[in-house]
Amino acid sequence: MDTLITALQFILALSIIITLHEFGHYWAARAFGIKIEKFYLFFDAWNFKLFSFKRGDTEYGIGWLPLGGYVKIAGMVDESLDTEQMKSEPQPWEFRSKPAWQRLIVMIGGVTVNLILGIIIMITLTYSQGEKYVPQTLVNEQGGIYAGPVARSVGFQIGDQILSINGVAVDNLDAQFGDPTFLTADRKEIGIRRKQVYSKDLALAANGDSSVMTLREYDTTLVMPSNFDELLGAKSDMPFFAPRMKFKIGKVMGGSHAEKAGLDVGDQIQSINGEPVKSFFEFKEMLVKHAGETVKMQVIDSTNKISALKAEIGEDATLGFQPAFYGFEYREKVIKYGLGKSINLGVSRSFGLIGANAKALGNVATGKTDPTKSLAGPLGIAQMFGSTWNWLNFWTLTAMLSLVLALMNILPIPALDGGHVMFLLYEIIARKPVSDKVLYVGQIIGMVFLLSLVAFTFWVDIARTLGI
Repeated sequence: MDTLITALQFILALSIIITLHEFGHYWAARAFGIKIEKFYLFFDAWNFKLFSFKRGDTEYGIGWLPLGGYVKIAGMVDESLDTEQMKSEPQPWEFRSKPAWQRLIVMIGGVTVNLILGIIIMITLTYSQGEKYVPQTLVNEQGGIYAGPVARSVGFQIGDQILSINGVAVDNLDAQFGDPTFLTADRKEIGIRRKQVYSKDLALAANGDSSVMTLREYDTTLVMPSNFDELLGAKSDMPFFAPRMKFKIGKVMGGSHAEKAGLDVGDQIQSINGEPVKSFFEFKEMLVKHAGETVKMQVIDSTNKISALKAEIGEDATLGFQPAFYGFEYREKVIKYGLGKSINLGVSRSFGLIGANAKALGNVATGKTDPTKSLAGPLGIAQMFGSTWNWLNFWTLTAMLSLVLALMNILPIPALDGGHVMFLLYEIIARKPVSDKVLYVGQIIGMVFLLSLVAFTFWVDIARTLGI
């Protein structure tokens, strides 16, 4: 069921994005009197389709291969590689008979609609949801941050208090850490306050005398490495940063290891094999460490009764319960924005996202970033939706995918909209069209490149899943 929910969300998001993209081409072509022969959501490869009907001159349908969609425009060399039309005299309703500026508008129609869709969703989410977050001062007061394995690899420690990002005091860590201005900065500095246990007398400490141990605080600055973008894109089940959230047992799954161990709603797990459980993600790491083992747990229930339990941890590092978090209730901040501010923020965030992705693509193209660690294919993207249906998460990801599709499609690669735009701009500047042979060969080269890229990203997804 979890896999089905993930797949349904992914397919619905793709359907919205692709259908509107192709309608962008469709509406522009119709506006200039160009005939549309086919309009398909998903590809009807080898002429196999799930559904189709004809209205007027256009065949509408749904293909079986969910890697895109297309409109077949009369008198144009496109993905169908149909060159028979090109042998006859141009007809008034054909793409090739129209002025270059009209053809250019038709070709940028899809990208334009995707851009508009992404921006509208971003504006709507900003206006309706505002921003809810735990103030960093509160996170710092309650144990600092949980630093995931990737964060620890660049120098952070669990319990660090985040003070500043590139010199700006931190209030909303997620927003400021994920701000494209920070992510695209050449130098990334994060100011922290750290607690450290040290000894006044090393000799006595070596003999186990805890009376000579004391706790001190000091401030320092961590500079992120040059491959920071690659590290952020690294596959990890743990977040980079998170508040050190306390938790209780919220719901126990029937037949799970948690139920067999005797865990109940409201229980708090205090320790595993004598090691204290301090926050949820630290607990998750302990489960990974003891996956497939039977461990001893100290548990305190809702009546403050302390019990010693034995529990088997699954090979997938789970016990089989849903957590109920506490500690930050009613202390979150919510920032609400008016329509004007929401429009400003929505547009800014949209283009910031496009800029960050453009830079990431540039790093891959120039070899600064390993593509196997930074690219994601259809399987990787689908997993982002998760196994529970969350509309906020769904629309956020749909907006992001729409904006990324707009960026990818405008790249000057034959077979993409950007490739057609490139040839049309040449025609406008040189005042002569590119030959049909060049268009045909370019389309084949582009399609081979794109299919190779899709195959590569599929391999990346599978390799990550298998841990290769």
